[in-house]
Amino acid sequence: MMMLLLFVLTGKRSSAQSQEMQQLLLNIEKLSQLKSILADMKKGYQIYEQGYGMISNLSKGNFNLHDTFLTGLWAVSPVVRHYGRIADILTQQASIVTEYHRSFKRFKSSGLFRPGEISYISGVYDQLVRESLTNLDELATILTAGKLRMSDAERIRAIDRIYNSSSDKLDFLRYFNRRAGLLGMQRSREASEDHNIGQLYGITPNN
Repeated sequence: MMMLLLFVLTGKRSSAQSQEMQQLLLNIEKLSQLKSILADMKKGYQIYEQGYGMISNLSKGNFNLHDTFLTGLWAVSPVVRHYGRIADILTQQASIVTEYHRSFKRFKSSGLFRPGEISYISGVYDQLVRESLTNLDELATILTAGKLRMSDAERIRAIDRIYNSSSDKLDFLRYFNRRAGLLGMQRSREASEDHNIGQLYGITPNN
């Protein structure tokens, strides 16, 4: 892999070697970060599948994304592969996985939501993850040289569209979690007040 990176990223004359090496190190660091994000995403989705009955074909093709992304990214134009929103999209997707999993665990264990409400919350997360997987599959396709006949400008526009979609999903998730959290807090407060009133009447039944 390191030799592949050296082959892809270098190629100018020796007068610029120092600058090229610095850029190469930065690119290798970015690649390592992207690999880590992808690994975290895969683990998160697998946890989701095991814990909450994710769609059965989740492992079929979607997690070839890791290899597809790494090989495809270095085959497309540098203008595309260095585009900052690629990393932004992956970071957003990793945030979606982390935040929905943490929130769902909290809502489910709180005892403040009825079974039907938990089922509804789970359904919202299911749909969000399905759409996120679609975004990731599309991103992998765009970054795989030879799969689509697209100019660099068209690939950039497609990446922008995926970025906007990913941003919308993350914003929606945070809004949804915030609203559900506020509802849980309200119910917790009401339950505490009811408990205090019950204790009060238990102590002074004549009042």
